[in-house]
Amino acid sequence: MTSQCRHSNPHPPPPPPRFPPLPLALGGGAAGGGGAARVTWWRRPRGGGRCLHMHVTAAVLALVTVTSVPLLQALGRRLLSMATPPPPVPTAVPSDPGDLSAAFVTCPNETVAKELARAMVEKRLAACVNILPHVTSIYSWQGKLEEDGEVLLMIKTRSSRVPALAAFVRSAHPYEVPEVVAVPVTQGNPPYLQWVRDSTDP
Repeated sequence: MTSQCRHSNPHPPPPPPRFPPLPLALGGGAAGGGGAARVTWWRRPRGGGRCLHMHVTAAVLALVTVTSVPLLQALGRRLLSMATPPPPVPTAVPSDPGDLSAAFVTCPNETVAKELARAMVEKRLAACVNILPHVTSIYSWQGKLEEDGEVLLMIKTRSSRVPALAAFVRSAHPYEVPEVVAVPVTQGNPPYLQWVRDSTDP
């Protein structure tokens, strides 16, 4: 609210700073029970005479403070997030050489493949066995060229478990000389590799 008036004293006391600091406690309001407190800014125009009284209620000052501080804080957080680089994305890291292996076993049909796969996992010889059907194998056996339809098992296990895996396959496989080959796993998803280790820990 702005009003104009004349003063009996043509030279009133020096006015306070044009933009006085915001009081820490303005009082009044609903909590104080005395109504909204007011802060008066005095401004005397050049040449004397009339002066202007600017009355700013505590509610208005509080509104400016409450709305400005969160905006400044949000702006600060935004600028900080723009200046701070994002955290690095986890990438696959090489495991210990020879720590884990992927083994392969061929089977004559899907029934045999599932029986072997279940037994491998139950005996903790494998963490996971993938069954790939409809594999065509061309190989040499006893001096003859052979071609057969087979099912392939892809087995994830510890390298230290491969000898026990091979011994199990020899004892349970219907072939006279079953295939068991393994290659080391040197890279992969670290949580998955750790799961393979945990699942094949004897």
